[in-house]
Amino acid sequence: MLEKIIQIFTIKDLRNRILFVLALLVVFRLMATIPVPGVDVLRLKSFFEGNQLFGLLNIFSGGALSNLSIVMLGVGPYITASIIMQLLTMLIPALKELYNEEGEIGRQKFNQYTRYLTVPMAIMSGYGLLVLLKNQQIIVAQNSLIFLSSIFTVVAGSLFLMWLGELITEKNVGNGISLLIFAGIIAGLPVDLKQTLITFDPSQIPTYLVFLVTALIVIAGVVVVTEGQRAIPVAYAKRIRGNRVFGGSMAHLPLRVNQAGVIPIIFALSILLFPQLLAQILSSVNIAWLAGIASALAGFLRNQFAYGSLYFLLVIMFTYFYTAVTFDPDQISQNLQKQGGFIPGIRPGVSTAEFIKHILNRVVLIGAIFLGVIAVLPIIVQQFTGLTTMTIGGTALLIVVSVVLESMKQVRAQLVMREYEGF
Repeated sequence: MLEKIIQIFTIKDLRNRILFVLALLVVFRLMATIPVPGVDVLRLKSFFEGNQLFGLLNIFSGGALSNLSIVMLGVGPYITASIIMQLLTMLIPALKELYNEEGEIGRQKFNQYTRYLTVPMAIMSGYGLLVLLKNQQIIVAQNSLIFLSSIFTVVAGSLFLMWLGELITEKNVGNGISLLIFAGIIAGLPVDLKQTLITFDPSQIPTYLVFLVTALIVIAGVVVVTEGQRAIPVAYAKRIRGNRVFGGSMAHLPLRVNQAGVIPIIFALSILLFPQLLAQILSSVNIAWLAGIASALAGFLRNQFAYGSLYFLLVIMFTYFYTAVTFDPDQISQNLQKQGGFIPGIRPGVSTAEFIKHILNRVVLIGAIFLGVIAVLPIIVQQFTGLTTMTIGGTALLIVVSVVLESMKQVRAQLVMREYEGF
């Protein structure tokens, strides 16, 4: 490992890429400390401590939302636009063809449409968020012109982060959007560590040790499952062109265990936390029956067992849903048939598609249960250890591990390419 690190920094081009990416991350963290005008810090801190939904949004803003900075929206609007565009590929055949069949040019057009959609997403998010915070008296009273300029500022900040993310991605040392989120999560760890040290109780040392061992086991499990895949053997028939023979080789079709990534957890949290926030707002209205329903709903969602069970089931459901959106066995079967490939013992065409679906459903079940356990892990850890300051959410844990693994793969690919150039 040390040899690889030394090798990375001895290659001028790769070293410059990594330093460039680190410089952009520093720019992002500096912008995350510049607040919008008129923020009540004490009210802001109290609001975030009692609201799980904004805790999730804070993760995807890279920690910038907790400071109400000029980049408070983070890359959230871009992620929302990406999810919407992915879902639209199921409803609009032309978009699906553009994304899957038109190669790199089609992907570039698809990404451009995603950028266009990010703008209205950022405007709606910025307006709604600032109005909510103003109603909560977290942002002091402003005149219309200052409030409008604040909206344009946070929208511009979100678009600037989208641009930074794409610049980072072009350097081929990791996904830019993921690295921005990763930087925000890591930047928050020293604060959690400081809070833990302040409230440290020597009598709780066994509990801290159990927590540490559990955390290491969970991180190892995330790595194993994230990297895990089911390989389906694929054979390619021999083809004769003139005096030359092509094909006749064996390959494999990899089905990832965690096919959907972190998206199912995001969907499930949105379904669970939005009604919770709505119930908190409606419980204070003057209509008795509506306030009663809202209070009952808020009480049900505050029950840790009910909340955790519903959360777990929703994650499993959305894992299957998102996998169905992004992975098409029929398309895979057609591509194999066009390339002269087949699965040994399975007829090409419909039979191959059905076989892939059968295997995929079993593999996705393992990944779905894994995601469900990771999602409810903070609840379980808090119940058994009583620790709340050092508990990293399941979404944050998945992002951190996935970003590290992806960056390692890309850097390793850069090293391998340069080793071949040396030969």
